[in-house]
Amino acid sequence: MEISPKGGEYLVRLARDSIKYYLDNLVPLRPPKDVPRGLTEKRGVFCTILTYPKGSLRGCIGSIFPEKPLLNALIEASCSATQDPRFFPLHNLELEQVTLEVTVLGQMEKLSVFEPRDYLSLIEVGRDGLFIRRRNNCAVFLPQVPVEQKWSKKEYICELCRKAGLDCDTWVVKPVELYRFGAQVFSESDPGGNIYERDIKNGLRVK
Repeated sequence: MEISPKGGEYLVRLARDSIKYYLDNLVPLRPPKDVPRGLTEKRGVFCTILTYPKGSLRGCIGSIFPEKPLLNALIEASCSATQDPRFFPLHNLELEQVTLEVTVLGQMEKLSVFEPRDYLSLIEVGRDGLFIRRRNNCAVFLPQVPVEQKWSKKEYICELCRKAGLDCDTWVVKPVELYRFGAQVFSESDPGGNIYERDIKNGLRVK
């Protein structure tokens, strides 16, 4: 189910409230009971924290598969994003110096091909997020990542392999499981400011 603009705004506000509550109290916020329609189903979701105004990554954590109700998963993701192990833990004084982005994932679709290079014809940069798995190695990129990095399709899959701890050509020379998924991305224009849905492919706001 597609998230409405009102629903997207609600999710980003919830993420900010959740982070503030967690940083102040060191325990997660309880999921609200009275929520807009369409936000109670199980969905994968990521919360991304970006420095403002530079837009550098400050944290990004989420759930790939729809194992929990959306609000529960978002609260968990937003709290965890403040403790992203790639960075120092977020301090509550920083909250007014960052913007938040909530990415709600669509259904995962496993890609089947006759030969590995056919994957390139099934992927569209700006539309598809990717998840790769080979044995115990796995990694995910949200659909906005290859657009921001200006990757080609081939670079996209190669970098995904690297993130999973694999050689960049693993997807060509060894059997892998590759999934694609769509997503809706809702972002703050400034810390605690207006919220809009991103047109991922073109880097624009959805009107």
